[in-house]
Parts: sequence; structure tokens; C-alpha cells
Amino acid sequence: MSTEVENGQDDSVLLSAAARGGGGFEELVERHSVALHGYFARRAPHAADDLLAEVWLQAYAARRTYDASRGSARAWLFGVARNVLSTYWRRLAQESRTAPGEGAHGDPWAAVDDRLDASALAPALRRVITELPEVERELLLLVAWEQLSPTEAAAVLGIPAGTARSRLHRARARLRESVALASTSRSPSENTTGEPA
Repeated sequence: MSTEVENGQDDSVLLSAAARGGGGFEELVERHSVALHGYFARRAPHAADDLLAEVWLQAYAARRTYDASRGSARAWLFGVARNVLSTYWRRLAQESRTAPGEGAHGDPWAAVDDRLDASALAPALRRVITELPEVERELLLLVAWEQLSPTEAAAVLGIPAGTARSRLHRARARLRESVALASTSRSPSENTTGEPA
């Protein structure tokens, strides 16, 4: 690794140095592989390792296209990951034209319920998440699962940060409403017919 890249440098500096041929890419791989693998493991568990490898290949090949003024290196890497995952889902959809329960782009939401913890709210939450518009759903998952900030998630999706915050607020409000309705319907003060006692 070049002396240009020292321990403790932020991701943008490392990626910019790698783009100039000064090293730093290995450090990015070490810093972000676990988070990126988690992103894939929650969405395509059987292909997570292969998809992670593809992200690093594509990110290395495209490292000169990174523009720090457009967002953090972490958000850029998750953007690459999202593109890799979309390509994977499109390829799966082409290979099996009749996969029931999948979205137009092969998003495996039918399998999410199998991976959720068995709780009383899981069916209602899954339904609400599935019904969210794609951008709102992806924003919610990037913030909740991948621990990206709303601004970083906006960069991943290529939308303005203000728009992302607004859509994220709307998605969270729908989830809260769903949880409140599910909690009310399961209140201990209700009898077996669901009518208030």
C-alpha cells in the first residue's frame, strides 16, 4: 500500500487515492465487506458471497468515477451493491420467467417473511413493507438494515436528500400506523370476536 494512504483516513480519501493509483482500496474492502455482505445476505442469502465479490470487482473497475461531492464513499459502495443486486434479480427473472410472488425486477419479498422473527406483528409489517413504493421501501431498508444515514441512502438511490427524508418519513408513518392497528386489534381488553369488552 502506498504511503499516501495512512491508517485512519476517511473512506473518501481512500477511494480518491485508489482512483489515482495510490492504494487505499484494500482498506475499503476491509472496512466495508461485513456491511455489504449483510446487505446481500438479507436480500439474496444464497448468493451473498458471489454478489459481494462482484461488488468489489465493479467498484475497483469504477473507482475513478467516484465523486466525493456527490456523497460519501460508503454510499457510493452501497450504490454499486444495489446495481449488482438489481442485475442479479433481473438475471434470475430471465432464467425463470414464472417465479411467483416476485416483483417486476425479481425482488424476493415473498421470502422475507421466512427470515423474519416469528412475532405477532410480522405479517402486518411484511404487508405494509411490501406495499410501499419501491423507493420508499429501499430507503427504509437502507436506513434500518444497512445503517446508512438518510443522506447516504439518498445518494445510493440517486435522489435529493430532502426527497429521501420526506419519503422515509412517509414510510415510517405507514409502519407506525400498521403497528398501532395490529396492537389495538390484539389488545387484552378484547374478547375472542375482536369486539371491545
